[in-house]
Amino acid sequence: MTRFPRPHRVGVLLAVIGLLGGVLLWGLGLHTSAVRDLLPSWVTLVPLAVMSFLELLRRSCPRTALLASTVAVIANEFTDGNLATILMYTDLMYAAVVYGTPGAARRIPVITGLITVAMTIAALAWLRRPEALLIGVVTGLVSFGPALTGATLRNHRQAAEAARLRAEQTALLAEIDRAQAVTAERSRMARELHDMVANNLSAIAIHSTAALSIDEPGASAEALAVIRENSVQGLSEMRRLIGLLRDTSGDQEPAVAPSLDGLDALVAQVRTVGADSGLVFVLDDTRAPGVRLPAPVEMAAYRIVQESLTNALKHASPGPVTVTLTHRDHTLTVGVSSAYGDRPGPRAPGSGAGLVGMRERVTLLDGTLEAGPVTAADGTKIWQVRARLPAEDDTELYA
Repeated sequence: MTRFPRPHRVGVLLAVIGLLGGVLLWGLGLHTSAVRDLLPSWVTLVPLAVMSFLELLRRSCPRTALLASTVAVIANEFTDGNLATILMYTDLMYAAVVYGTPGAARRIPVITGLITVAMTIAALAWLRRPEALLIGVVTGLVSFGPALTGATLRNHRQAAEAARLRAEQTALLAEIDRAQAVTAERSRMARELHDMVANNLSAIAIHSTAALSIDEPGASAEALAVIRENSVQGLSEMRRLIGLLRDTSGDQEPAVAPSLDGLDALVAQVRTVGADSGLVFVLDDTRAPGVRLPAPVEMAAYRIVQESLTNALKHASPGPVTVTLTHRDHTLTVGVSSAYGDRPGPRAPGSGAGLVGMRERVTLLDGTLEAGPVTAADGTKIWQVRARLPAEDDTELYA
């Protein structure tokens, strides 16, 4: 069963006002046509009633209402004529453009414009008097004018809707960017915190375990000295990081980023911490003297070496731990190798966050990272970390 579409309240209001206004004009004897006595006067109310009913369909069925109303307005010209019928027709023409399909909204103004031009030419050819132009003017006011007004309004509405959608998309993209920025900053903070403190805490864990497992006063005193030194350094690093996070004024200068110039001191520190573990730390830097690389590259390389040495302290078997640096063809290669196998004595637990942080740093610089057990040239099994970072020579910037 087909249900009649529910009319909009505006359509109901226009239908009632149009019908009552048309009946009032008919009752007062006000007509729009000069043709009289061809049909009974009450026939004028038929197109009026039809047009009033079609006003109920101005939104739900605009094309059907326009086609039927065109027939009704033509029929109105063969009666005494009613101004209310013509005015309601102009509204239906307007509604067909505003609420109709996009194709109808494009075609109706063109069709009505052509009809207006054709009516003007035909009237001039038939009557051959300047007053014939008024027929074209009336036709344009009844058809082309409402259609053009509806097209203009529809274009404005579409432009406003497009602007609203763009604003919503912009707000959504801004929110996505903000969320990504927060996530990236959290990841960066996690990497920095891990790299700054993990080395000290690993040394503390190793030596505290050794102090508990070896019942010798000398060894315990030496372990406690290392524990105190690393705990003080870790506290200092933590305080510096917390101070930077709490500072919102922007006046505090950022801490100097670590660079490859600090690798000697880093290896010396780790050598001291791992003196009793059977590990021998060696730094092999084959870079040309005085070469400076971009700060992000040097910082990433430093942190990779730092994390690799920390992992060696926690997991490596006794033997050499070699750090190699080469810079060739605009690529910095960082390698850290250590003996791989079961390690006697106390070991510090690991969470795997260090490898994740190294991969993130390398990915941010469009580099590559390899980490895992490999077989050396002499047949021994070693754990190797190898990172390749794109690095242009920035020496001239520091000259």
